[in-house]
Amino acid sequence: MTGFDDLLEANRSYAESFRYNGVPGVAGKGVAIVTCMDSRIDPLAIMGLEAGDAKVLRNPGGRITPDALEGVVLAVTLLQATRVMIIPHTRCAMGSSTAEQMRARISESAGGADVSWQPVSVVADQQAALAADVAVVRSHPLVPDSVTVGGFVYDVDTGLLTQHV
Repeated sequence: MTGFDDLLEANRSYAESFRYNGVPGVAGKGVAIVTCMDSRIDPLAIMGLEAGDAKVLRNPGGRITPDALEGVVLAVTLLQATRVMIIPHTRCAMGSSTAEQMRARISESAGGADVSWQPVSVVADQQAALAADVAVVRSHPLVPDSVTVGGFVYDVDTGLLTQHV
């Protein structure tokens, strides 16, 4: 196989100084994070966390999708998370395009393929979506009232995290 040699070489270098052997698979700092898949976000670093400190779930837009909600439930019931942070970000493609615009961009990139069947989870109002996502997590029957849930926005231009909900 080819195409991954640079990454495998980087992994070998990483493994030479690997320091997380024996770290338990729970949220060591009691944090579960749901955020966007955007590569400008380093969820652990932006809060001074390290591997083993938090459970991190990523998807387009940082939304509470059914899969993300499943991860949150597992984090708070089995993996010692007592705080849930939902973190979309500024200048997100999912928040700055309509579904039609996003599909047009995908279609163009895919050589004109019909992408009308592909779901895209655009966000028309990021603040309203964030408040709704926080409410979904807070009201879930398997998320105990003792779990603190907050909605934040990460600014990709300044690195600052601001609580909104």
